[in-house]
Amino acid sequence: MILPIYIYGQPVLRKESQDIDASYPELKQLIDDMRETLAASEGIGLAAPQIGKDIRLAIIDLDVLAEDFPEYKDFRRVYINPYILEYDDTETESMEEGCLSLPGIHEKVTRPTRIHVKYLDENFQEHDEWVDGYLARVMQHEFDHLNAKMFIDRVSPLRRQLIQNKLRSLLQGRYRCGYRTKAARK
Repeated sequence: MILPIYIYGQPVLRKESQDIDASYPELKQLIDDMRETLAASEGIGLAAPQIGKDIRLAIIDLDVLAEDFPEYKDFRRVYINPYILEYDDTETESMEEGCLSLPGIHEKVTRPTRIHVKYLDENFQEHDEWVDGYLARVMQHEFDHLNAKMFIDRVSPLRRQLIQNKLRSLLQGRYRCGYRTKAARK
C-alpha cells in the first residue's frame, strides 16, 4: 500500500525515533509498504518518520542509479535500529540534496564521505561496517530523520534564511508534488 509522505511541519519529523525489535506489529508489511511508497514517489531513501512512524527504520534503494553507478545494481536495503558510530571527517563533500518531506527544496549539504554504521537488516542480522561514497551520504540523510533532523538543519544560516519563504509555503500546505502527502496542520 502506498502511504502518504509526511511534509515539513509534521511533528513526527522532529521527534527522536525509538528502537524496535522483531515483535514490532506487522513489520514485514510496513517494510513492503515503505518500498512501494518509495517507488511511487521516485525517491532513493525513506525513513519511518516520513510516513508518520517514530521508529528507527529506513530503506534505501539505489538501483535507480545503476545506469550511472553500476555498483548500485539491485541495491535495496532495509536498516533497522541504525546508528552512525563514527564520522571520518578527513574528507567531506558538498552535494545538493532534496527530500520527499521537503518538496521543491534542494540545497548543498557538506557531509563526510565515510562513516562507520551499525544496524540490523530485515532478518535482524547485525551489521557493523564502514561505508563510503554516495551510499554514506544517503545513509546520513536518512538516519538524520531518525534523530529528528532534516537536511535543512545542515545548511548555512544564510541559506536557511533564503529558503524561509519556501518552508513557510510547505507549512501552509502550498506545494506541488507527484506523490501522496500529509501536510502539516494549518
